[in-house]
Amino acid sequence: MRFEVEKTCSDTRARVGVLNTPHGVVNTPVFVPVGSQATVKTLTPEELKGLGVSMVLANTYHLYLRPGVEIIGKLGGLHRFMAWDGPILTDSGGFQVFSLGHLRSISDEGVLFRSHIDGSEHMFTPEGAIEIQEKLGADIIMALDECAPYGAALDDMRRAMERTHFWAERCRKRHGREDQALFGIVQGGTFPELRGESAAFLTSLDLPGYAIGGLSVGEPKELMYSVIEETVAHLPSEKPRYLMGVGSPEDLLESVARGIDMFDSALPTRLARNGSLFTRFGRRNIRNAAFKDSEGPIDSTCDCYTCRTFSAAYLRHLFKSEELLAYRLATVHNLRFILRLMEEIRRSLLDGTFLDLKEHFLAAYQPTDEPTRIAQKRRWLESQRRKQVSR
Repeated sequence: MRFEVEKTCSDTRARVGVLNTPHGVVNTPVFVPVGSQATVKTLTPEELKGLGVSMVLANTYHLYLRPGVEIIGKLGGLHRFMAWDGPILTDSGGFQVFSLGHLRSISDEGVLFRSHIDGSEHMFTPEGAIEIQEKLGADIIMALDECAPYGAALDDMRRAMERTHFWAERCRKRHGREDQALFGIVQGGTFPELRGESAAFLTSLDLPGYAIGGLSVGEPKELMYSVIEETVAHLPSEKPRYLMGVGSPEDLLESVARGIDMFDSALPTRLARNGSLFTRFGRRNIRNAAFKDSEGPIDSTCDCYTCRTFSAAYLRHLFKSEELLAYRLATVHNLRFILRLMEEIRRSLLDGTFLDLKEHFLAAYQPTDEPTRIAQKRRWLESQRRKQVSR
């Protein structure tokens, strides 16, 4: 993997880059859709390409449990298995394992956990996480890390950070495939001193790229932006910076301005399946009665197939009737909205108008209010934990 910075913004830390991988070129800043189980829900690989997707993310935890890495390896690796010939990034599965609550126990050796599918017992070690990802064959793989919850005490956060460093060293030692790039994950919660310490340690390992983990887990946005800024200041400028789990429009703009190159999030596709669609003025719930007889598209500025073809009234009808097409069309729209925003950000950085774009977009876009957003995030995290425990 090679990363080249093409241009930087003189007024911010924002930059334009090119990420060269064994399966193709990725222009940055880039948004990476989440395909946890080797699929971005409801869409085919060809549809993803048509939307402008250049890289997808798959989840190590889910693929390890089902169908199993041996099956994927036997069938030619993850690219052939899911019929995606572009770049793939796999996470280590750490976040999913740590969200299992009382179904897992952590030690320096690794994480012992019970499957949310059948209750069977498994062990994830740093070496095991690398071995799994090597068999999957992704272009970019992640070191196993410990993601402590938001609000954890300083001492607890430090222990998780130090274990993350210990595991990163073991991942680096175990990693052997030269056609894969291993990224480390900076932890430390919302403590600036820990973030600086974590970045300093991980950059000393001279890895191909660095991710920022443990954010967008319930903290206020301004605090998240502050932590991003603090962390980026300690990361090398010549290597890609990846902010994990962030995908709302306002966060993408603010984080690009602070020097982030890569993003992933299930937010656009999850919102789509729940009937919440992005527009230039904020999210809209397509089930609302206001769209009952709306002739125009959900967003008149959008160039996606959904907005070019169907009225908002038709989309509402599909959702109210619980037709499967509703989820596909909404996913097409939300992903294209985010990808087109990233294209606009890249163009504006190249022609020197990024700050104008950021100002104009955020002046019109109404994000979900902070208390509601935090409450929604906490409810979603808790629902995920309950779902895994109940299984």
